[in-house]
Amino acid sequence: MAVKIKFLGGAKTVTGSSHLVTAGKTEILLDAGLFQGHRDAFYTVNTTFNYNPRTINAMVLSHAHIDHCGNIPNLIKKGLRCKIYATAATKDLANLMLIDSGKIQEEDVRYVNKINKRLGLALRKPLYTAKEASRATKIFRSISYNQKFCIARDICATITDAGHILGSGIIILDIKDGERSLRLGYAVDLGRRDLPLLNDPVIPKGLDYLIMESTYGGRSHRPIDEAQSKLREAVSRAIRRGGKVLIPAFTLERTQEVVYFLGELLKEKLIPSVPIYVDSPLATDITDLFEYHMDSLNDKTRQAFSRGDNPFELLNLRFIREQKDSKALNIDRRPMIIIAGSGMCESGRMLHHLQNNIEDSRNMILVVGYMARDTLGRRIVEKLPFVRIFGVEYELNAEVVVINAFSGHADQGELLEFVTGSLPLKKIFLVHGEPDQSQALYDILNQKGLDVSIPDKDEEVLLK
Repeated sequence: MAVKIKFLGGAKTVTGSSHLVTAGKTEILLDAGLFQGHRDAFYTVNTTFNYNPRTINAMVLSHAHIDHCGNIPNLIKKGLRCKIYATAATKDLANLMLIDSGKIQEEDVRYVNKINKRLGLALRKPLYTAKEASRATKIFRSISYNQKFCIARDICATITDAGHILGSGIIILDIKDGERSLRLGYAVDLGRRDLPLLNDPVIPKGLDYLIMESTYGGRSHRPIDEAQSKLREAVSRAIRRGGKVLIPAFTLERTQEVVYFLGELLKEKLIPSVPIYVDSPLATDITDLFEYHMDSLNDKTRQAFSRGDNPFELLNLRFIREQKDSKALNIDRRPMIIIAGSGMCESGRMLHHLQNNIEDSRNMILVVGYMARDTLGRRIVEKLPFVRIFGVEYELNAEVVVINAFSGHADQGELLEFVTGSLPLKKIFLVHGEPDQSQALYDILNQKGLDVSIPDKDEEVLLK
């Protein structure tokens, strides 16, 4: 039988990961992420499907980040009815993430439509609502790490620990065609070694084909310990001048990681003791799941929990749920640390904090994660003199500090190590990366004599 891959999203870009594997008459979807960018592109890309969701036989979800799972409710609206396989932690996290995504879309559309109505512009609709999103995980099936499960008669799958976020997985498809067997690996996204809270990625052996991320395909990360020292320097500097530290962070994993490091710094009295606010109902619920899914955490973290040393319980840490409490932070002029979503500054409560604080030079915007092209976060990282928030231009006077050492993505060296451990490989497909990063990794893999490709969006290849 013919085995084909169609690269639906996350090809030559970072967001919107989704890939279709066809083996004979069986269609398997790997991830269904939201493309993130300008509003017009956001709606166009995320509502255009170059395949029929009704004919998908199974979906395997690598992890619960919105750029990997965020379009599932949309697919269900279009007729997707198959089982979605994921780890138990991913299932629980995706439920929270998708409902929150629907809620944020509703809130943002409501806010934007107020402006559009005043300006006489067309009104917008959310891609899906929170209610529509809540139905998504009813078709999820929980799979344990390293548990082999059958998708079709001659197709089995396994999920191993990717070490990227809680419950994240590397997906392995074992496909039999008579005497012929084919082993396809999907490592999008891949974590780093020695991250706090998580286990190291597990490298699958003996792959024939590999679809792999290339987010940092041309870069090397500084050691994760350096993130803690840079965090100490930046926070101390902003607090000394009486400013607020705004940390836009993904509610899943990055928020918990930053809280962990702040807790370590406070224990050692290396930063001033100021109020720390995690301004996100979602982050609060996600943090609770870390304790519930303790089996997905590393030994050090499990031991800390077992002796009653919860890394997410700090005296001066407060989790904010109510909107009125969030708004009150913008009136409060005391030095403080505010961690809020979204990670790329495209939605959520962080937009309101930026709107109220970005023009004050005492304040700091501390970037601890990847900012994709065409997002507000990227424009802040590039330190443009003016940035647009909710359709209004603001002067960027706040200090911008970027700490790349926080990255939860493997760097070039770790990606090369992963490839080496997965040999023999007939071909590698590089996705989930901006063109320069994918090209840098392509060049070095090509020099090593490996067959490597950077597929275009909607390109289809036959696996021989």
